Amino acid sequence: MAKYFGTNGVRGLFNELGPELTLKIAQAVGLKKGKMLVARDCRLTGPVLSASVVAGLSSVGCDVIELGIVSAPTAEYMIKKLKTDGCMIITASHNPPEWNAIKVVDKDGVAISSERGEKIEKLMEKIELAKWDKTGKISYYDRATADHIDAIKKLVDTEKINKRKLKIVLDCGNGTASVIAPRLFKELGIEIITLNSHMDGRFPGRPSEPTKANVGELIAAVESSKADAGIAWDADGDRVIFVDEKGGYVIGDNVYALSAMWKLAKEKGDVVTTIATSKVIEDVAAKFGSKVRYTAIGAPYLCEEMIKKPAVIGGEEVGGVIWPELSLAKDGFLTAAKLAEALCEKKLSEWLSEIPEYHNVKMKINADEERKKKIVKKVLEHAKKNKLNFVDVDGVRVNMKNAWVIVRASGTENYVRIFAEAKTKEEAEKLAEEYKKIVS
Repeated sequence: MAKYFGTNGVRGLFNELGPELTLKIAQAVGLKKGKMLVARDCRLTGPVLSASVVAGLSSVGCDVIELGIVSAPTAEYMIKKLKTDGCMIITASHNPPEWNAIKVVDKDGVAISSERGEKIEKLMEKIELAKWDKTGKISYYDRATADHIDAIKKLVDTEKINKRKLKIVLDCGNGTASVIAPRLFKELGIEIITLNSHMDGRFPGRPSEPTKANVGELIAAVESSKADAGIAWDADGDRVIFVDEKGGYVIGDNVYALSAMWKLAKEKGDVVTTIATSKVIEDVAAKFGSKVRYTAIGAPYLCEEMIKKPAVIGGEEVGGVIWPELSLAKDGFLTAAKLAEALCEKKLSEWLSEIPEYHNVKMKINADEERKKKIVKKVLEHAKKNKLNFVDVDGVRVNMKNAWVIVRASGTENYVRIFAEAKTKEEAEKLAEEYKKIVS
């Protein structure tokens, strides 16, 4: 049986993930019949793959509601709103424009992981078309973005934001943020300056992933316009980063830490994150007497954990934040609206001064599948033998007082990754080198 599903859906270049494979995946997903949403981002291969998904679902008797081009968090929110059995989103998120992907989300709003994807892969070998008069109905819904905006506005203090008269620079990255972010912020009464706000599947303005290296134009615009903040998203809007009023880039870890701080100040409960997230989230949670629960890396595992046992917020180090009061999607637009609400109280740089500063270092070691297993096993034995504080849900993360290190096998490449974090870059580098020697 072929293996297609990765950590979060099926991903590939067009010669790998083409219309034929897409059709079969959709047919396997649709075999349970019911009703599914279909949405896409603005990548150039999106129309072809979307047509294949719609045809695949309908051909086995599953009804389809097409949402068209919307952000991924919008599509995921609409599962609950329209009471469907899930959704399929054609989007490769932060990847370069030549990539695309099929993301499958169930009726509970939980994305299908690699493990759950195996069931779909088995069904791909047992496709039976519906009878000619039993194919699924296809309909269209064009209010998804408006519905999502309305839902977000109910979860922030719109009156307070409107009175504050903020100025914020929005970098939509030529992705689906273009269809929702400017409209949302205008409705909140915020003065906006937009960058890369027209959709273009080639992402000509900047690469899709909003890393510091990719958002130089945003940083410059915040400084030159004396804006209160800057915000940038990836292609489908599930990842978001901030820029403070001084032009300081706010990494994804700290976007999540700030979000957790704002949420925990109003509601007590557990915080869920992946084992690759900064220790800053532990520090923020401890300040409010909350517990941090760790999962394997990937949005599906965060969602599964939050379904299993309630948590007030979930998120990961790339700037993806889950607000369960809205949905189990990583929602870069509700996170951005929460920032606007927080800016009514004080400047972003002042909020950042309330969370500890950490530095991290990342390394990788070439290793085939067999060696990857041996390396991770060696680190686990080292942690047990020395009675270290460790978490082994995905690789091995060793926690120390003001630092941590993780040794983890890549799920998609022939590497073992070593991430280390400490109060200074020198300490982080020393820790990474120490564990590199242990596994060597």
